[in-house]
Amino acid sequence: MTRLETLIEDSSAAKALEKALNHERLNHQDGLDIMKSDDLHLIGTVADEIREKDCSNKVSFVQSYNMNYTNYCVARCSICAFYRPYKKGVSSPDGYTLTLQEALDQVKDGVSLGATEIHIVGGFNPELPVEYYENLFRGIKERWPQVTIKALTLAEVSFIAKITRNSIEELFTRLKRAGLDAHTGGGAEIFDPTIRNIISTPPKCNSSEWLHTAEVAHKLGIPGNSTMLYGHVEGPEHIVDHMLRLRDSQDKSPGFLCFIPLKFSPGNTELLKSGKVTGESSSMLDLKVIATARLLLSNSINNISIYWVALGTELAQVALGYGGNDLVGTAFSEKVYGATGRNEVVTIERMAHLVREVGRIPVERDTFYKELRLL
Repeated sequence: MTRLETLIEDSSAAKALEKALNHERLNHQDGLDIMKSDDLHLIGTVADEIREKDCSNKVSFVQSYNMNYTNYCVARCSICAFYRPYKKGVSSPDGYTLTLQEALDQVKDGVSLGATEIHIVGGFNPELPVEYYENLFRGIKERWPQVTIKALTLAEVSFIAKITRNSIEELFTRLKRAGLDAHTGGGAEIFDPTIRNIISTPPKCNSSEWLHTAEVAHKLGIPGNSTMLYGHVEGPEHIVDHMLRLRDSQDKSPGFLCFIPLKFSPGNTELLKSGKVTGESSSMLDLKVIATARLLLSNSINNISIYWVALGTELAQVALGYGGNDLVGTAFSEKVYGATGRNEVVTIERMAHLVREVGRIPVERDTFYKELRLL
């Protein structure tokens, strides 16, 4: 018996960890046992071993530029510090909606920085017709045909479809024809309806609508991220349920390129002001979520992405030893987390250095996880 097997034998999550090492698919109870275990280092060790099997010792990231086309939003979610309340005919001093030229000027800045991916998300602004997005995507592709357009959270797509009276399929078909290459996967938050009702509002789609939107996108050849927002009012059971529902969706309609656990940043949010949360989640929870994702999603969604914007670069480095194999991207001009006080900027050179510091191999990739070059 190896030392690792001996340690596992004494763990409260022994059954789940043994199943993982035997490459068996884990269930809800396995996920709960892992999330509730105090054996964080052991869980991380097993997750890292599975990560090496799934993804080798390379750590990937894309050169990306974030463009947020509007901050006006009817959803007004308590987890968001970025939005400005939308009210017809009333403008906010710091509210905005980019014109086509303003948006293209931002994309030009991103391309000049080396971005190969333009990441586009915004608020739920009911004044914007489908043509706004079509013209934006066409404008980008006409000027910079080499860049990938990864645009719109699945929650945005669901909202736009409803207010423009398009089906999800009709909307995606139009957007793909205009230049959409991939979706961003955002807006998933937590699927459990009780938790979702606390952190979200009715203008945002429910979990079934989100998953349906993902499945339609994938069937039309539009892949993208899968995400989860944690570290607010959810419990371990909600985290595990969320991951397994993503896994089920991937089984049904493959198309998720990665899973990104998004750490909730409470600064300037209504959830913090209301006292329902008092601060950020612990680093222990952050690492456990990442390790659990690797163990639950292995052989389903194999790219477990560490969003350094939310964790900070130092904790992101540690997370690479807990099952993570991807650092998402450079995220130039990121504003959503920036609105909560997180404004760290990382160049591709700095990203590569962070990876090498932990003994891994940095790789620049494209949006679809194809390797472009070793760094």
